[in-house]
Amino acid sequence: MRRETILRWLVPPLLVVTVTACSGGNQSAAPSPTAPAAFKMGTEPVELFVVSASGDSVESFNERFQDLIAAKYPNVKLTYLPWKKEGPSIQEMITAGQQIDLYFDSIGIFSTVQNYQLQMDMTDLIKKHNLDLGSLEPVTVDAAKMASGGKEMWGVPVFNNNLILYYNKDLFDKFGVSYPKEQMTWDELNELAKKLGRSDDSNVYVGYTTSANHALRMNQLSQPYLKQDALKSAISGEQWKKYYETAFLNSYKAAGLDAFTAKNNRMPNFLTQEAAMFMYLSSAMFINKEYDTLNWDMVPIPTFKDMPGVGSQPYPTFFSVTSTSKHKDEAMEIIKYLVSEEVQMKLSKKGIMPVLNNEAVKNAFGQDSKFKAKNLKAVFTNKFAPVPYKTKYDSLVEKTYNEAVGVALNQDINTALRSAEEKANQILASEANK
Repeated sequence: MRRETILRWLVPPLLVVTVTACSGGNQSAAPSPTAPAAFKMGTEPVELFVVSASGDSVESFNERFQDLIAAKYPNVKLTYLPWKKEGPSIQEMITAGQQIDLYFDSIGIFSTVQNYQLQMDMTDLIKKHNLDLGSLEPVTVDAAKMASGGKEMWGVPVFNNNLILYYNKDLFDKFGVSYPKEQMTWDELNELAKKLGRSDDSNVYVGYTTSANHALRMNQLSQPYLKQDALKSAISGEQWKKYYETAFLNSYKAAGLDAFTAKNNRMPNFLTQEAAMFMYLSSAMFINKEYDTLNWDMVPIPTFKDMPGVGSQPYPTFFSVTSTSKHKDEAMEIIKYLVSEEVQMKLSKKGIMPVLNNEAVKNAFGQDSKFKAKNLKAVFTNKFAPVPYKTKYDSLVEKTYNEAVGVALNQDINTALRSAEEKANQILASEANK
């Protein structure tokens, strides 16, 4: 799981598909060809090298994946080579001749796999290994296709994430305000936020805040950053305007953000009890140690009136077999095991949101964690919003779209979106000329 900074804005068991010859009752009919034998992992030692731009630590990778793989396949060694600012980049690893067999990253930057020419269409490999994509959360599979522009399968979702609404029970108690309801509209959130935007002798409190980067890339209206038919910004559309007004402008103003930023010249921090409610990744509670001592709970994020029950887009992490791997079958078998019911159950119990569409696996979410008494079912209450068109350029324009939030608050929404569009198009034009 990506260790993202707070202030900046993981059906039944995996089905083995077997093609069965059907004679249709005609004894003289020619038999149908039998399916090729499924790949079986050998016993010879194999080392698979794994890379990611996520910044995940070796310890985190081993705890979630390497230890499980080592127990299942003692002959397979997964060597994780994390990208670090002070170390060699992925491109430098490739240039130096480093073998790379598996690549993983979250949907936010997974499309950049093509920057290293490591992507490959895994469709045939998935079929060869009888991996049943139908057993996975459909929207995460669709998201994997979107990483390539909707044409190919560059990766398989292995675990998931979404947005949730955390709330500070101490601040609600301090101001005598009832806790958030299980399901709210954005208007209801704003009414609640107004009651919590307070100040005392030394502190200013904000009723609600969010991580703008994640709110943008996981927006409920499924709006893309770029137009699908051209290398141009899509931020000027009416749906984007609706989202900015609802998720940022109206909610921030209701929450009393102006008073806080005027005093502190920065955004409020939920983890230091400056904000009563915080829309952020459902994985945050298992990543940030501050949740261990904060008196918090969670509910689903608020929804649009005309889209009841629709939450954020999913934020899956994909694992892919690289185009340069010399052990494609072994690497594919590892991915297949990671999405099996056995592994998905283990990950879910730890609090890693599963991709397996299986109620028992979902119900086990976080049950082996220290937060099992929290309202963890809220993570699965809302439906996922569809994932829109994705490109490798999304991360380049996201900062501009984030900055538009501040412009809209200080000036107006039309100026903010027009400026963001112009800046994004300049960035995209520069990339096109490289």
